[in-house]
Amino acid sequence: MSEPLIYELSSPGRTGAILPEPDVPEFELPAELLRKELPLPEVSQIDVTRHFTRLSQRNMSIDTTLYPLGSCTMKYNPRINEDVARLQGFAMLHPLQDAKSAQGAMRLMCQLQMFLAEIVGFAAVSLQPAAGAHGELTGILMMRAYHRDRGDHKRTRMLIPDSAHGTNPASSAMAGLQVVEIPSDSRGNVDLDALRAHLDDSVCGLMITNPNTLGMFEEHIEEVVRLVHAAGGLVYGDGANMNALLGIAKPGEIGFDVMHYNLHKTFSTPHGGGGPGSGPVAVAERLADFLPGPIARVKPGSENGDGTNGQPLYEWHMPSKSIGRMRAFWGNFGMLVRAYTYIRVHGEEGLRAVSQNAVLNANYIQARIKHIYPVPQGERHCMHEFVAQGKFADAPGIRALDIAKRLMDYKFHPPTNYFPLIVPEALMIEPTETESKETLDSFVDALLAIAAEARNTPEIVKEAPHTAPMRRLDEVRAAKELVLCCRLDTVG
Repeated sequence: MSEPLIYELSSPGRTGAILPEPDVPEFELPAELLRKELPLPEVSQIDVTRHFTRLSQRNMSIDTTLYPLGSCTMKYNPRINEDVARLQGFAMLHPLQDAKSAQGAMRLMCQLQMFLAEIVGFAAVSLQPAAGAHGELTGILMMRAYHRDRGDHKRTRMLIPDSAHGTNPASSAMAGLQVVEIPSDSRGNVDLDALRAHLDDSVCGLMITNPNTLGMFEEHIEEVVRLVHAAGGLVYGDGANMNALLGIAKPGEIGFDVMHYNLHKTFSTPHGGGGPGSGPVAVAERLADFLPGPIARVKPGSENGDGTNGQPLYEWHMPSKSIGRMRAFWGNFGMLVRAYTYIRVHGEEGLRAVSQNAVLNANYIQARIKHIYPVPQGERHCMHEFVAQGKFADAPGIRALDIAKRLMDYKFHPPTNYFPLIVPEALMIEPTETESKETLDSFVDALLAIAAEARNTPEIVKEAPHTAPMRRLDEVRAAKELVLCCRLDTVG
């Protein structure tokens, strides 16, 4: 018997919530906003609770299983981060409060800016961007503004390696730049000859992901930076893969001019469900005046304690050549609190250990499966992630999608599929530093078992998942014929 739908449990007069007496005057709702044809269910609180609990039990999550999503870095979110973000002094702040009544929050933001700048070796940071791709657009707009400020209006091309993150070309195009793809060489690095061929006085800069989406550290990164700078361009670092570099390498010291962070990927703020995200941007000294603002800073002259409890006084500051606001208010503040907590808890040695363990875990899995699953550049050590191929010469009917679906029967979330695009049948695997060896071994055992099934009983793999609440969907039909209500009794 299928479980009843929430609408089927509806009965007039039932209510799932008791609202308090209003503390503001009551007003009639605007008639044009009321919809009589919208029959909302009337259900009891226990029905609502059971409905959403059942839905949650059908979801995979980082709290229940390994999420080896390459590029996404789905690491565990420590609960202390949540506790700190919920402290009343943070959670009850309003973004329209004046600076005098938000000094504690501004102090946290100012310190986080300093921490982030130090971690990557840059001069200044803005916390405003609301996501990684938003940070990309912010950085590109600063690069464009920098060139225009110098009267250099012909720099309209952005060079992007084919191993970069997929949002890079879109962000560049949104900023009005022409995107030029640079191929990779046989070892997974930027092809230096191809790069040289495209460097001229029309280049705004290069956007590079390092480590790249193959999980490889660019072996010629210093030469890449030198070549771009020699042509008058700037170097943008996509910081989404900083989880491999914490405490080990600083992009600013390598020569990068600007980069964004993904706080969810590197500093464990929640990821998924549509956000809220956070993509702070760090810049070298020559771009500091172009940062979006306002930015929290210590008020000049108050460094010795003009604020409360002997602390400096903090103020909002707009850089002199700022590209302006990129977001309302000050950024996603709750995410900033979580990232700040993570950094303070780990400290310098702890952050370095994060990267060391992330890299160790990825190399462990790669070493255990590369004799079964083809791994491009498998002769190299990977960084925090690697790309295998979901195909076998002796099981030609099996694809990466089949392997991903079958992993769900083994209670593991699938890795990233079909990205990067330069690897056919890509399975992009990133275990992060938070998984134990026992979990990694279980995941490897599942991959090896699926490889055996692909050869011996391929129909089991082709028809997976077998145990999930939803079977394989017709994704084309699902995109065209949306079902926007929950049906617990539906089987795809």
